[in-house]
Amino acid sequence: MFIGIDLGTSSIKMILIDQSQNILATANSSLTVQTPKDGFSEQNPQEWIDSTMECFEVLKLKKPKEFSQTISIGISGHMHGATLIDKDGKVIRPCILWNDTRSHQECEEFEKQNFDVRTISGNITMPGFTAPKINWIKNNEIDNFKKIFKVLLPKDFLRFVLTGEFFSEMSDASGTLWLDIKQRKWSDELLSCSFLQEKQMPSLVEGNEETGILKNELKDKFNFNNNVKVVGGAGDNAAAATGMGITNENQSFISLGTSGVFFTPTDNFLSNTGDAVHSFCHCLPNKWHLMSVMLSASNCLDWICSITNSSITETLTNVEKYFSNTNNLINSPFFLPYLSGERTPHNDPYIRGSFHSMKTTTSSTNLQYAVIEGVSFGILDGVNSILKVNKNFEKIFMVGGGSKSKFWIELIASLLNRNLSVCNQSEFGAALGVARLAMHVDKNINSDVSIIKEIKISETFNPIDNKIDLLLKRYSIWKDLYSSNKDIAPSLLT
Repeated sequence: MFIGIDLGTSSIKMILIDQSQNILATANSSLTVQTPKDGFSEQNPQEWIDSTMECFEVLKLKKPKEFSQTISIGISGHMHGATLIDKDGKVIRPCILWNDTRSHQECEEFEKQNFDVRTISGNITMPGFTAPKINWIKNNEIDNFKKIFKVLLPKDFLRFVLTGEFFSEMSDASGTLWLDIKQRKWSDELLSCSFLQEKQMPSLVEGNEETGILKNELKDKFNFNNNVKVVGGAGDNAAAATGMGITNENQSFISLGTSGVFFTPTDNFLSNTGDAVHSFCHCLPNKWHLMSVMLSASNCLDWICSITNSSITETLTNVEKYFSNTNNLINSPFFLPYLSGERTPHNDPYIRGSFHSMKTTTSSTNLQYAVIEGVSFGILDGVNSILKVNKNFEKIFMVGGGSKSKFWIELIASLLNRNLSVCNQSEFGAALGVARLAMHVDKNINSDVSIIKEIKISETFNPIDNKIDLLLKRYSIWKDLYSSNKDIAPSLLT
């Protein structure tokens, strides 16, 4: 038996699987986020511990015999979080999370070096990454900075609690800005940008390698029969990809969740920092991945539904009917979906959402369509940014809440002029991914290929041929709207 732990921002999810990857039991425990100031986002690591123990108890209660036979555990976690540990193993301050934006000034300082930071890190320095958070702590909380013995990512702190060991793995470490992505090792040069040394970092492994054994007190508390091994695990998106079997460069996925993500593995290190593409190691040896991120995707849909007092189902029905009439599209308004700024391809923290070309005849349905179309254009922006450096992906899976809309998938398929596939998803996909990584240390399983299986396709959607040209013409206008708005955007923020 194998356990997968997914430490998310809002909850911990946990699954228990057998050697055939049947999910025997699941558990879920909520977490809270603190926002002490505007732009601040923090979490108390003690919540991670409490929720993990709660989930262990639930799995044990549901399947006591199978739970006791657990061989190994894999851990996934939300990336970039700065968890600071002192020499006594105590947490110094709350963890600063991935969506914290306080360190924008430190990002500029981080890149002012006598060497090219981006060439080594493979990424643009953004407030979401770990490194500028540490620089902010040095500039604003010097006493806390001086106490730092180890800097751990959230899932790696949880590993420390479970095993007493300091380890991270390549996919999650890629989001710190301290990793030499190509060489898959800590960079002394990048660490020096945050006034840190390698001794303050955890040791590095691949995601399927062992990092320690569950502490004896936890083994006894939960009645495990074996010395339970804990493997490296993965950052959240790499874990989700592994849960879908997306580890080869001909595969990819688009996630229409709160944010919009395009993810595709590569066999070599590739980078496009000019378009704010994320270049990370994958969680398996000798594999990397490229990822575009738009900050507002399905939450734009939630927002317009609230504004127009319409349910998501009603909105999508309205928009699908509207889309069927070509004349409607020709005269439709445009929407820039930047409700919280944007990452790929603009790396613009100042730009915000806006409607354009509204008329006295503009209706709520017009606005609803503009929002769906604008988010879809943002996805195309991300795919095009990755196409500049990598064209090897063929299969594209659709995941996330937005992928439940057949109309929305067909719209994106038309923009990309590619077939898109939908699979039977699970909210435990990332937990399954790291449970699969945990299976690699079981000597009774002979083939790695039999572990990382591609998820089954439930339906494939094709482009709507007679809409492609019109959509691409509108996309061209939409891109010009951003170019016209970006210069004035900073002055509009108070």
